[in-house]
Amino acid sequence: MKVLLIEDDAEAAAYAAKGLREAGHVVEHALDGEAGLDMASAGDYDAYVIDRMLPKSDGLSLLATRRGKGDETPALFLSALGEVDDRVAGLKAGGDDYLVKPYAMPELLARVEALGRRRSVEPSSVTTRFQVGDLEIDLLSRTVRRASQKIDLQPREFRLLEYLMRHAGQVVTRTMLLENVWEYHFDPQTNVIDVHISRLRSKIDKDFDRPLLKTVRGAGYTIADED
Repeated sequence: MKVLLIEDDAEAAAYAAKGLREAGHVVEHALDGEAGLDMASAGDYDAYVIDRMLPKSDGLSLLATRRGKGDETPALFLSALGEVDDRVAGLKAGGDDYLVKPYAMPELLARVEALGRRRSVEPSSVTTRFQVGDLEIDLLSRTVRRASQKIDLQPREFRLLEYLMRHAGQVVTRTMLLENVWEYHFDPQTNVIDVHISRLRSKIDKDFDRPLLKTVRGAGYTIADED
């Protein structure tokens, strides 16, 4: 994997870069948020590892800016701030995972490698278009339409809809969404899923006669074309 490491602490950067390189990854390093943003904009990376507290542009703002540009590169935040509210802030900024300092190198490697798994499948082996009722999602053109009407989604909303449609007719639990859409391996005790489900529902169901996205009380969510 090609990893962009954005870390201003020289010792911490050397430790992370050494471990990642010894595991076989290619690592490029930025010393501050401004340089990291420039490198992320110009490069093609498989994952970002971002220190949350950076000079010139903090990690949260940096990633939020990239997400606003449609960049879906998986991102792991590193931070000494480990309270639930801190993790929630990382998720809301577009982070996929959050690792609290100090950390063990095997855990960093495991989490970075988990971020890259969704890019490891050859395009020829996957389905790129899904349909439920009159709702269609095309993964190649990154478009969503319902009854031929185009629906604009934010990157995270798109990933959420993709996962739901890959499991159409099945109940998808909150844990499944946290692990597969956010690639977050513990419950951050936040309403981030509810917020995104609500936003997605308002876009794909609100102006149509038949709702497709349903909440299964006590279980999770499902998307299905049922009366």
